[in-house]
Amino acid sequence: MTTPTETSGPPSGAQPDGASTTAPAKKIEGRSPGRIAWDRLKRDKVALAGGVVVILLVLAAIFAPVLSSMFGHPPNEPHPDQINPDLGLPRGSFGGISGDFLLGVDPTFGRDVFSRILYGAQISMLVALGAAVLSVCIGVVMGVTAGYFGGWVDAFISRVMDILLAFPQLLFSIALVSVMPTSAFGIPDQWLRPLILVFVIGFFGWPYIGRIVRGQAMSLREREFVDAARSLGAGRTHILFRELLPNLVAPILVYATLIIPTNILNEAALSFLGAGVRPPTASWGQMLSEAVRIYQADPMYMVVPGLAIFITVLAFNLFGDGLRDALDPKGN
Repeated sequence: MTTPTETSGPPSGAQPDGASTTAPAKKIEGRSPGRIAWDRLKRDKVALAGGVVVILLVLAAIFAPVLSSMFGHPPNEPHPDQINPDLGLPRGSFGGISGDFLLGVDPTFGRDVFSRILYGAQISMLVALGAAVLSVCIGVVMGVTAGYFGGWVDAFISRVMDILLAFPQLLFSIALVSVMPTSAFGIPDQWLRPLILVFVIGFFGWPYIGRIVRGQAMSLREREFVDAARSLGAGRTHILFRELLPNLVAPILVYATLIIPTNILNEAALSFLGAGVRPPTASWGQMLSEAVRIYQADPMYMVVPGLAIFITVLAFNLFGDGLRDALDPKGN
């Protein structure tokens, strides 16, 4: 009778004497809210692409003089030899695009469109970013104050916001710019009008973020950590700046990235209507206004600044949407 063959050695899966039978425990690392948001944002390729385009546009606006000297001509330098004297249009096809003029020339004076697009980006970014900062600063202060204190303070600030939201911003901007002198407070006209646009767009834009912050502050003031700080003797200033504001950073950042493209469109609209910067200072809206007269004969002069506005606004919106999803505490 045969018996099963006995095998020597340790059972399957067993380790030699002295060896550990368990794998080393995996180290658990905590992640800050900023790290979690960054990990989410990295997974959103569309938002990252929008952010890269935004960075490139900002760099192009900052280094406009360098890029203009390397790849183009001074923005206000006329080139009458590039204009057909009989038709008053650029020589060549597609608005006079060539190796010397990468985006062609304008039909009036033969100025380099590439350089004017770069310098127009300076005006658009300056007005959009400046107005966004002004709107955020005023809106956050007024919104937090109204949401935290409530009562007659909330009622007064809310009515002010309602009035500003109903105010005809466009008409006020045109009227204000039309009566402004060429220079004031020692500021030349080249920078005076952009600063006026920053003030007008930013001042009339703060009620939007003010309402958002007010609603968030009203919700946060009833939370347990605010009651705990109040019970420990914290004053109103401490609660406002150390308890409420840090929890409002996410909606403020999201709103700031989404209001910038709106400000770009507002600046372009005002420049289109003649309430923006004065010629010959380059502006995207002003270029579109000039292109209206000749777009049928030279459509490229309208396409180029139109694409510049479209790409800029789209990039900011895509990045703002991705940032909003990344900062959402309920997101995956």
